[in-house]
Amino acid sequence: MHSLATGCDRTECTSGRSRSVRFVSITPNFVLGLDLDGTCADFYGAMRVVAAAWKGVDVDSLDPEPEWSMANWGIAEGEYEALHRSAVVDHHVFEAMAPLPGSPEALARLSAEGVRIRIITHRLILPSLHEATVSQTVRWLDAHRIPYWDLCFMREKDDVDANLYVEDAPHNIERLIVRGAEVVIIENGTNRDRFPGVARAVDWNDAEAIIRARYYAWIDDHGLERPGEPGTSPSWLELGNAPRTA
Repeated sequence: MHSLATGCDRTECTSGRSRSVRFVSITPNFVLGLDLDGTCADFYGAMRVVAAAWKGVDVDSLDPEPEWSMANWGIAEGEYEALHRSAVVDHHVFEAMAPLPGSPEALARLSAEGVRIRIITHRLILPSLHEATVSQTVRWLDAHRIPYWDLCFMREKDDVDANLYVEDAPHNIERLIVRGAEVVIIENGTNRDRFPGVARAVDWNDAEAIIRARYYAWIDDHGLERPGEPGTSPSWLELGNAPRTA
């Protein structure tokens, strides 16, 4: 069963005071905290098209190497919210963007092997676009057959537990590192030449290999049997317990 939430904690009220309740699995799971934009979804490729339409220029005139601010595409400070609204409303960007090459297939193999994929994305930027943003996101995930257990819309990624995080945004990477989390960086123009010593992948061949190595180390630490080969389920994985996209 998939869970859809704006976070993976629950808040309860007791005697007028709220307390956060963390859900803890009773069986071991290796959780992959997976960002979407710039990691498995080609957000910058899609936003380059949107920015070109916004500016009334040919898309080929815009630098294919993204900057976090998009200033190299002529997006002025304070202009992004209007651009973002147009992207969601006029271009259905979260449904229309392509996946990064190889990401759906790699994630399907890792899921089959027992990795619990927990998507953690900060897409709820403008309050009036929540329904469109969530709907487009779910349709995109289904269309590209990306398996997942949990879908968390969170700004602070480290507020959601995971054994390993996949990220590209510099501020998220830095926050996760400060908190002592293990991170795999999907390399692009926003993070290149930053965070030396942190595992990074230039494509999903690299990312899959890094994630699998971390997962297999976790399997060994828990005294479990490894899958026979990539993309196959280990004997201990409960049948029907993995998310299915068929």
